[in-house]
Parts: sequence; structure tokens; C-alpha cells
Amino acid sequence: MAFVSKLNVLMCGSGEYTTGWTGSGASKSDKKVGVVGLTLFDLRRFGKVDKLGMVGVNGSKFPAIREHLEDKIGKVYKDLDLTYVFYPRDPPLPPLLGSWLSSRSRFTQYPEVGKVDPEAYKTAIDALKPGDAVIIFTPDSTHYPIALYALERKMHVLITKPATQKLAHHQHLIQVAEQNHVVCWVEHHKRFDPAYADAKHKARALGDFNFFSAWMSQPKSQLETFKAWAGKDSDISYYLSSHHIDIHAWIMGDRGYPTKVTASASAGIATSPPYSCVPQTEDTITLLAVYTASWTAPTTQGIHSAQHWHYMGSKGDVQIDQAHRGYDVTVDGEGKTSYNPFYMKYTPSETGHFDGQRGYGYISIEKFTVESPVVFDQHDLPTIRNTVLTTAILEAGRRSLDEKRSVGIEQNANGEWIACLTDIDWIVL
Repeated sequence: MAFVSKLNVLMCGSGEYTTGWTGSGASKSDKKVGVVGLTLFDLRRFGKVDKLGMVGVNGSKFPAIREHLEDKIGKVYKDLDLTYVFYPRDPPLPPLLGSWLSSRSRFTQYPEVGKVDPEAYKTAIDALKPGDAVIIFTPDSTHYPIALYALERKMHVLITKPATQKLAHHQHLIQVAEQNHVVCWVEHHKRFDPAYADAKHKARALGDFNFFSAWMSQPKSQLETFKAWAGKDSDISYYLSSHHIDIHAWIMGDRGYPTKVTASASAGIATSPPYSCVPQTEDTITLLAVYTASWTAPTTQGIHSAQHWHYMGSKGDVQIDQAHRGYDVTVDGEGKTSYNPFYMKYTPSETGHFDGQRGYGYISIEKFTVESPVVFDQHDLPTIRNTVLTTAILEAGRRSLDEKRSVGIEQNANGEWIACLTDIDWIVL
């Protein structure tokens, strides 16, 4: 086990991936009841985690989130403990009683109703004890400060991808985690997709690397969900290409590394009505060798995330269509939908319990709570150290667009990855 006693876990972020709730109501995506919260509630049912907390920015959302969780989870699955209280209550309790560690509550929320506090995560983390865990699913620009605050206080941390937007920040988190002897992991759930895991081993047997391309898109409706930060604090490449850049780097292992990134982008849809995102919002971004991410796909394509990739080696190639798993459902008035229960299975078991323990979205969170830290780096798991090249490529892609030039990547004498100028795309060892 990674931890001697049951983990207390704080969820940073109360949005779509955590709860299935967005600013405009329940999510219309394939994550209608979220992933993180549901997984942790179920892990608690099996005795793998204990007390749970949740921190957002706007406390006024929590009554609706509570109702949403009760309606979509509590009334659907048997034996899931969703009990919680607000912190602090109105009127406030004394600090020790109001703490999320209070024996009266097993799920606490920050900040209080009616309060907007972008730094509420500090109050929530301060209520934890060393050795507790923090799971971060917040806008990309907030990952680094939240993770740093938690690691410095000796909390174990799981960050959604991208871990950070800047390579220097990623490498700093590696150092801080090691200095404080805590685990820091990036939630690259596609490493736990059985098709991807199998393809990784087959690709490594295909000789020298020659070519890789990946495509991932989501419908235009996501521009409404993420309008608060789209084009301002992050972009579609950070949001989506982080998935398959990590897969490519994972396949390569120590057999090669990137040396130059050149990016291209198109724009016009996201900045036009009805989405009207800020002028600098790109529709589609492509990084070479080739990672394409777009959030202007049709809203009626029957899938939430269109995604596929192609790896070519000197002795053969691998192609995966992750969006279509041979499972389609057609409903009058709605058309055809392709489902992927291998990611999250939301239909209950025959006994009425949650039945998604085999989904790779669930497994990626479960492994963080139960694996032994000493094997993380050695077993190709997505630790902060094992995912540094993903951040290097993503930041170089952003800089390539902003600076209108290719951006190189190389290791300095200390073994740290830095930006540079070069004319080579990949070095294969």
C-alpha cells in the first residue's frame, strides 16, 4: 500500500471532471456525473479512502452541486456515503469543529456559500495533516501554485494534465516532491487504457521510431463550458494534446527525446458568436510530430472526444481509434452515440452499486491511492518526473505560436530540460 492508514483526500476543483456540474448546470458531455468525486465515493465504500473534502472558488455553487450529486449519484448507486457539511458553516463553527477532519463530517466543502475566494484552496489544505492527499482538477494556470502549496506542506498530490504550463514549474514540483518525500503524480489516465497499454509494448517492438500523429477534438459546446479560461489562461493544445503527447513520450521511454517543436493554429470559430471567446482563442492547434487538438468539432458527431493516433516504426506501425469501441446506441430524435465504458461505466451493477471499477478513468485515481511510492518512477507510472517531456513539448508549442518560430528542447548539464534553438525534431537513441 502507498499509505499506512486510509487516505483523507481533498478535491481541488468542483467542476465537470470532479462532479459533472458546470457553471450552467449539469454537464452535457460524457462526464455527466463526473469522475473524481464518484471514484472517491466508491473507493471509500471499499475502505480505501476516508474523509473527503472539496474546494472551489465560488461557494454559491455548492448547494446546486450537493443536489446534483444526491440526484445523480446518491439516488442511483447503493451504499455510497455522500454526507458532508460546509466549512465554515453559517454561523461559523470554531476552527477545530469546522475543520473538514471533524468526526461529524466525511465530505466538506470550501469556501462557504455566498463567498468567492480564488485562494480558498489554502484554507482547505491548511486543514489537512501531512500525508493526506490533494487531487487537483482546476484550470491549467492554477495547477502549479496549488500543487506547490500542497507539496510544501507534505501532502501527496495528483494533478490533472497538463501538470503545469511551464517546464520550469514542472521541474520545480519534481524537486519539492522529492525534498518533502511525498508522491506527485499526473493523472494521465490513457496509460491505463488496456488498448493503449498493449499498443505501447507492440510499438516498442517495431524497431526505430519514424513517425507519430495524433488527433483529438471535442464539440463546439465545450467552448461554453470552458469559456472562462479558453484563450485566456490556457489553450486547446494544453487541454487535449497533453493526452497523446504523453502517450508518445511513454512509448519512446529512454529510446529517444524531442528536440524541436513547431506549432500551427487556426482561429475564427471560437471567437465568433455564439461562443465569442477572447480574440486570442485558437480553434485548432497542431504540433509537429504531429499532435492536433481542436474544440470546434461538430456537436452531432455522436462522440464527445474524437481521438486516434498512428505510430510508425522501422518494422511496422500501430493505429488506434480510441473514440469508437464497437459500441453504438441509436435513439429516435437523438441519433447515434458511440460509448466507451472502458473509460467510465456509469450504469449500475445488478445489485444497484456503482460498477465502474474496471474503467481506466477510475483506475488512474485508484492506483494513486494504493500503489507503493517506491515503484512509481520505475514502473512507467505517470509521476511528475516521468511526465516532464509532455510539459516541455506543450510549452514549446505555445511559445512557437506566440513567437512565430520553432522552439528547441535540450537537457542542460544538470539533467534539466530547457528551451533552446535547434534544427532537429527528434533524436532516437
